[in-house]
Amino acid sequence: MARKTAVLLLQMGGPDSIDAVEPFLRNLFADRDIIKIGPAWLQPLIARIIAKRRAPKVEKNYADIGGKSPLRELTEAQGKALEETLGDGYRCFVAMRYWRPSTLEALAAIKREGIERIIALSLYPHYSRATTGSSINELKRILEQAGTKFDVTYIDRFYDHPLYIEALAEKIREGLEEFHPLADREILFSAHSLPQSFIDEGDPYLSHIEETVRLVMEKFEVPHHLAFQSRAGPVKWLEPSTEAMLEHLAAHGSKNLLIVPLSFVSDHIETLHEIDIEYGKMAFNLGFAKCKRSPSLNTSPTFIACLADLVAKVQPVTEASR
Repeated sequence: MARKTAVLLLQMGGPDSIDAVEPFLRNLFADRDIIKIGPAWLQPLIARIIAKRRAPKVEKNYADIGGKSPLRELTEAQGKALEETLGDGYRCFVAMRYWRPSTLEALAAIKREGIERIIALSLYPHYSRATTGSSINELKRILEQAGTKFDVTYIDRFYDHPLYIEALAEKIREGLEEFHPLADREILFSAHSLPQSFIDEGDPYLSHIEETVRLVMEKFEVPHHLAFQSRAGPVKWLEPSTEAMLEHLAAHGSKNLLIVPLSFVSDHIETLHEIDIEYGKMAFNLGFAKCKRSPSLNTSPTFIACLADLVAKVQPVTEASR
């Protein structure tokens, strides 16, 4: 009998209750792959202070979307759909970088199943050391500490996979159907921002984002724009910001705008609150006639087919982790 393979879906996670918001933020700001604050030994304390200061506002945002992040349920649904597509030889598990189930909990579940081979699949289409890099580093640290032998292969990007591009295009077509067919529609791709210093130091994230946009727009004849959301802190971030782009487009007479969340494969706080609520209000106040968001990929059959193709093409063991 062929041995089973575990597909470990790597995601950032999100608080599963209002009470979880502050510890979730603490885990986030303690991650030196995202931001280095002071010496390593001091960062956990600084992260605790930042999380306590930010928690009240973030708690309110989560209260506005139902009191928790839907990311765990959506990622588990993606795993179930992927498992059904791949067949009996595979079992899917979820590892959340900043909340539960943690990477340690996911590996413990895999071990209990008696599975030794793991394909670690990042659900960030565009590689960055702050996202995929951090999740993989965490996985490698825990594997080293655990001393348990697993054969691990990593899939760390899929920004140009044809099925990923088609899945995005399907959601854009669905979103464009919300507008009158004779309306002058425009598309605004909104990607999660990143400090400019990351790009200056060689992080490929921006080039991956730009390539995704190029490939998707080969399928459409609609004016399009690219901007970046979710910046935080005083450092220079990728520009233009989504807020600045909304103001620019309004000032130049744009009236019908479809916002396409890019670099997000599931609904979470950045889509449900930042885009739907915050940017929605902003667009209304700026005088847009209509501003809508294209649906997130979530369990799109085409997206699940993309993930299945990525996994199916992995060759037997390329890296042994102990």
